[in-house]
Amino acid sequence: MAMAARRGLPRWLQARLASEATRFLFEGNRPSFDFSKPAGEPALAAPESVSWQIFKNPCSLFIGGVAAVILELAEPRVRSGVWDHTSFRTDPVRRLRRTGLAAMITVYGPKTQAEAMIARVRRIHGHVKGGTPAGIAYSADDPELLNWVHATAAFGFVEAYSSFVRPLPEAQISRFCAEGKPAAALYGALSAPGSQTAMQAFFAVMAPKLEPSPIITDFLTIMSKAPVLPRALRGFQGMLVRAGVETVPGWARAQLGLDESWRLSAWESRIVKAAAATADAIPLPGTPPVEASRRLGLAPDYLFGKR
Repeated sequence: MAMAARRGLPRWLQARLASEATRFLFEGNRPSFDFSKPAGEPALAAPESVSWQIFKNPCSLFIGGVAAVILELAEPRVRSGVWDHTSFRTDPVRRLRRTGLAAMITVYGPKTQAEAMIARVRRIHGHVKGGTPAGIAYSADDPELLNWVHATAAFGFVEAYSSFVRPLPEAQISRFCAEGKPAAALYGALSAPGSQTAMQAFFAVMAPKLEPSPIITDFLTIMSKAPVLPRALRGFQGMLVRAGVETVPGWARAQLGLDESWRLSAWESRIVKAAAATADAIPLPGTPPVEASRRLGLAPDYLFGKR
């Protein structure tokens, strides 16, 4: 609390933000997953990792998540799997909550519980099969598609952080990619890119397979209007969605027909960067990065304000 006050965030506002964060992630005031226990059990990623730094920032995670899903939906087999077999269209908040919690458990959760959760996800994916409107068969456990989903998520999160929080050098981006490979392998993405160079090479391979679709615009519209943020911040939510579009590589935006109407203005970009920088410095009690730090005997603000 004292740290937040010194950085200019009133205690009442910190408490409100913490409440909203846990409400969204845990569907109420009682967490469905305790990141603070068992004491001392490590996570899949280490506290000093780039991953722990990046995933602590809810603002850049939202932005990066939007960018990742745009790229995922650009691949027709992934698009059909997501649109036909998930509740995103009918209950986007619930779907976002489940996906967000899974990401937090993967990065900050105790290793044994993270592994168990990932195994459950893989069992579910084993039943997801179908065909695209063009008649192309797909399966959610297809190694190429798993690698693509992991690569787009890694790209979205690291690029959003580097663009809107602080620039990351290539060495840290590659380190982030390498840190994610053990978890990616557990999900079935056995050939996920392990460096920035490998990421760029994989994107070059996948680029010819990407195509525009009205579903991408539907997704962006849903993300702009779904009640993710409090009503008073719903306008800012639209900025975060456009920041997600901004995070997508320029060649992909052009290929997918994402025109200037989805881009941030200069003043919006300044607002998003200011919000993301603030989120990077303020620990919110009860959230996964704070509780995971406690589990490992570290200070609640261990991750915040670090560079």
